[in-house]
Amino acid sequence: MTLNGTKNSGLHCCAVCGDADDALTQRVYAAPQRPSRTAFQRDCERIVQARAFRRLAGKTQVFTSRASDHFRSRLTHTIEVAQIARGVAQELGLNQELAEALALVHDIGHPPFGHAGERALDECLKRHGLRFDHNLHALRIVEHFELRYAAHRGLNLTAGVREGIIKHSRDYSPEQYPELAVYLLDRMPPLEAQIIDLADEIAYLTADLDDGVESGLLEIDHIRERVDLLASSYAHVERQHAGVDAKFLFNEALQLMQNILTDDLIATTLANTRAIAATSLDEVRSHPARLATFSPLAEAQRQQEKRYLYETLYTCHALSLEHEKAEQVVTALFDFWIAEPQELPSGYVEQIETEGLARVVADYIAGMTDSFILLQYAQVKRAVRR
Repeated sequence: MTLNGTKNSGLHCCAVCGDADDALTQRVYAAPQRPSRTAFQRDCERIVQARAFRRLAGKTQVFTSRASDHFRSRLTHTIEVAQIARGVAQELGLNQELAEALALVHDIGHPPFGHAGERALDECLKRHGLRFDHNLHALRIVEHFELRYAAHRGLNLTAGVREGIIKHSRDYSPEQYPELAVYLLDRMPPLEAQIIDLADEIAYLTADLDDGVESGLLEIDHIRERVDLLASSYAHVERQHAGVDAKFLFNEALQLMQNILTDDLIATTLANTRAIAATSLDEVRSHPARLATFSPLAEAQRQQEKRYLYETLYTCHALSLEHEKAEQVVTALFDFWIAEPQELPSGYVEQIETEGLARVVADYIAGMTDSFILLQYAQVKRAVRR
């Protein structure tokens, strides 16, 4: 028996099968078959070997990497999401390799400085009639920017992973995004893709409380007073470990809270899928709503904690100063290269004719780590002063 008793009663019939002749395992360019590894396992390998994946180690999750080596980066967050997603997929009888690949690639399109950097890039592009979307940028990375193979650009990932990059966290309108028609925008993504956004939520809701306390910006007692799920989890572990230091009780409570949300996701997704009597992937795709959800209680707890994090951590004075600096850096560099495109690296200059200057500048900035963009900012400031 496994978690929630789903080992023998999961959703195998609704999973992506991953066989060689499955449409979701197909690649744009022919690739030799490897009998020892599935197509989605190979996608995992291609993703973790990508330069864009390695750069996640130098990109902000909540706190900049300059503040402490102990805080999560985009890379460590991604690893945590992959662990949760694979566990959920295993318990539900879904395709674990596909879930893992989607978790590994889900944040690869984020620019430096986290959401502050993304907002700044989006505002810069709006002035040129464009937008920045990290999911769409992730697709550009894996289809175009990564250069590892002699025969083609990009990572040549399977159709299932490319679809999941686009659809794991939001639904794109076929009318607004006709260029994405190949990704079946009028149909729901497979369950393996649906669970990624919620695994992401579970990971960062736990981690951001942890990093917030580590940073000194949040206090354990304050969290207990205002976040019901953490409070009940803390009370539970406190009864089991009387007299233990609060820091260790807090760590135990965070783990219990993560397990509660994970168990709820598994049980609710299973119940939702059974409620419509789905017996195939096609029936999952045809359903008008996503089947991977939290229960009403867990969803209310999630929203309560998310509000708390926004009110006390994400928008606190210390982080607001960091965000303002990040937006200033991104905007200044964007404006500089718009005015001086010849200062871009030669490979980017060559793309201006086909992609347009604004998009090329945004692509260049989006690929940077926090430390590299600060170095570029310092160099540009010195050049402008001369």
